[in-house]
Amino acid sequence: MTGSDIPSSFRLAYVPGVTPTKWVRVWHERLPDTSLELVQATAAEAPDLLADRDADAGLVRLPVDRNVLNAIPLYTETTVVVIPKDHVVTAAEEVALAELADEIVLHPLDDVLDWETLPGRPAVERPATTADAIELVAAGIGVLLVPQSLARLHHRKDLTYRPVPDAPESRVALSWPQAEETPDLVEEFIGIVRGRTVNSTRGRAAAPAKAKEKATDKAKAKARSKRAGGGSGSGSGGARNKPAAGRKPQSGGRAGGQSGKRGKPRGR
Repeated sequence: MTGSDIPSSFRLAYVPGVTPTKWVRVWHERLPDTSLELVQATAAEAPDLLADRDADAGLVRLPVDRNVLNAIPLYTETTVVVIPKDHVVTAAEEVALAELADEIVLHPLDDVLDWETLPGRPAVERPATTADAIELVAAGIGVLLVPQSLARLHHRKDLTYRPVPDAPESRVALSWPQAEETPDLVEEFIGIVRGRTVNSTRGRAAAPAKAKEKATDKAKAKARSKRAGGGSGSGSGGARNKPAAGRKPQSGGRAGGQSGKRGKPRGR
C-alpha cells in the first residue's frame, strides 16, 4: 500500500494483561505515516467494541462470537494463585486446585477464567473487579486465581503467586470484525503479529506486485529458452536433419560431423 491507499489511522483495542508494545513499535517502523491508536477495554467490553466498529482490531481473550468476529489465537496463559507472601503454599513451586479446598477463593465479576466449578470456599460477596480482589487478598480475606499477566499487572510487594497447572487457562487472540474482505491495515497488523518480515507478502496489497513479479520471471525464462534454442541449432539441429542434396555435411561442429557419417553415400 502506498500514498492515498493507506488510511490515516488504525485503532487497536487491547485488554488488561496484554502488552502490545513490541507490535506497536514494529508498526511505527513500517507504517510511519499511519498512526496507531491504542484503545484499552475490559475483557467483557472488547468484543462489543470490535463488533460496533469502534476499533479496527483487538487483542482480546477468547472465546468470542465467531459469527461476528474473526480471531487468530496467539498464546495461552498460565493460571496462577495470588497469595500473601507468608502463605503456607509459597513453600511449593506450584499449587494444585485440591490444595485450595479450605481457602476462600475470590471470584471477581470481571473474571476471565471459564470455571465449571470454582475451587475452595466462596466469599460472601463477589468483588467488582480483579483490582478489588487483589486488595482483599492483601487484607487476608482470601486468595485469587488469575492469568499470570494479571497477577503481574496488579503486583504488590506483600503478595506473590504460584502456578496452578490444573486450573482453566486463558487464551489471547487477535480479533477483528467479520467482513467479505479483510481490510489492508488489519492484514498489515496480522503480518506484524505473526512475525512476517517487511518483504513478506502481506494481504491483498502485495498480491498484484507478486503476480507481476511472477509474470516477469516467466517472460525472462521464456526469452532465455529461445536464446538457448537458437544458439544450438547448428549442433543438435544438424545432427537430426539429413544434409541437403548436392551439399557436403557441415563439419564445423561435432554433431554435424556425426550426421555426415550416418548419411548414405552419394553416387560416385
